[in-house]
Amino acid sequence: MVNAAGKFGPYGQPAPASVAGVQDARVLPGRGQTGAELVRSRIALQVRLTSVSPGDRLPDAGVLAEELGIGEITVRRALEAMCQDGLLDRRRGRTGGTFVAQGWDTIVPALHDEGEAASLNAFHLLLECGLVAHGAGEVPADRLDGLQALVDEMDLTDDPGPLLMLETRFHLDLAEALGGAGVRELTADLLGRLCLVQPAPDIAVVRARNRCHADLLAELGRGALDPAVQAVKAHQHTHPG
Repeated sequence: MVNAAGKFGPYGQPAPASVAGVQDARVLPGRGQTGAELVRSRIALQVRLTSVSPGDRLPDAGVLAEELGIGEITVRRALEAMCQDGLLDRRRGRTGGTFVAQGWDTIVPALHDEGEAASLNAFHLLLECGLVAHGAGEVPADRLDGLQALVDEMDLTDDPGPLLMLETRFHLDLAEALGGAGVRELTADLLGRLCLVQPAPDIAVVRARNRCHADLLAELGRGALDPAVQAVKAHQHTHPG
């Protein structure tokens, strides 16, 4: 999810226009996301996207603050909390800094929250159905080419890590193709939180979801609203198992 302002942001963009009943596309379910939670979710998303990996050094707090558009003190506190949770490691000295914990994949399962995951998935379903309804019949074919390339690449991939990375990229790129950069940022917030609170699906589930991706692109290409929305619903109802 690299952009001109850096791979972790920016957060402080103008709010995107309302899409199909989503009145404020920056508002997530529940009480919303604090600045500290944003830091957690964006780091989690970048681990999922393999932009950073366990053992990698994160940018300094000031750089993260600028990229996310939030205060440096907030970022420092968030990083400290993630260190206390075991998600990050703090090292001192000339080669020190804040690093993604080597045990990231064993620590994240302790953060899983079935209730929050269900709420976030329901919101994601609403958002993507709204985007499809908003854009069906109006999406230029060239906007779908990159999405189709991701679907094709997933069909050729057997490694669970790259499969999850490609699926996440698909949903980020879909949000941008149908709703613009602001909606992509909202989707990044949403998917980052899901990386922490929801178990990663197995390969069979991701492959089933990819068939829904292909169906969605075919229906968008035809401008067929109802079948496109049904493809989104079928994807969201293919649960991890």
